[in-house]
Amino acid sequence: MEIDLLFKIAAIGILVAVLHQVLVRAGREDQAMMTTLAGLIIVLSMVIKEISALFNSVRTIFNL
Repeated sequence: MEIDLLFKIAAIGILVAVLHQVLVRAGREDQAMMTTLAGLIIVLSMVIKEISALFNSVRTIFNL
């Protein structure tokens, strides 16, 4: 796993947290929730790719 992935996830988390707070203070709670969900989906898609690579590595190691 590369360290770049961790930095990307942290950057997305910080950006989503700031956007969430700004939107909540502006009275747009619905858009704040959608922003949070979009950030979560983006991070999960990044993590799923890494988990897929892990499973492929395990398959090749054990010749499955």
